[in-house]
Amino acid sequence: MSKLHALCLALTLLAAAFALATPGIAADGTVVKKSNHSVAATIDRLEAILKEKGLTIFARVDHQAGAQKAGLELRPTMLLVFGNPKLGTPLMQSGQTIGLDLPQKALAYEDAAGDVYLAYNDPAYLAGRHAITDREEVFQRISGALGNFTDAAVK
Repeated sequence: MSKLHALCLALTLLAAAFALATPGIAADGTVVKKSNHSVAATIDRLEAILKEKGLTIFARVDHQAGAQKAGLELRPTMLLVFGNPKLGTPLMQSGQTIGLDLPQKALAYEDAAGDVYLAYNDPAYLAGRHAITDREEVFQRISGALGNFTDAAVK
């Protein structure tokens, strides 16, 4: 391996590590927003908004509590699983593998600095991941709604 190739590889790995370690910079297909609230309050706020809009709440997972039961430590981390079968079903009719990513999920977590973030899968990314090309309007509708709901939850 040439020195130039090794340097390029090292810079690429450094950039990837920085992106993963830097709050607000997310992995491919993930939207991350900083919250002004605790993890629990962020999830509470999002859950209330989703219920008010008529979405179904399927589950709420407290990963920190699970870790504690296993004798492990984890900063506050909660997952909310939610959806709307009227929007999700047509997506699965076009590409059933999207069922791996549905219902939608939102993860609130506290980083090492004590900052709280809310993350979720970008619907446009899911369209590409599952090669669904005939439901652009549905994905745009979901994307807009998720953006609005999560903005309200973190403010």
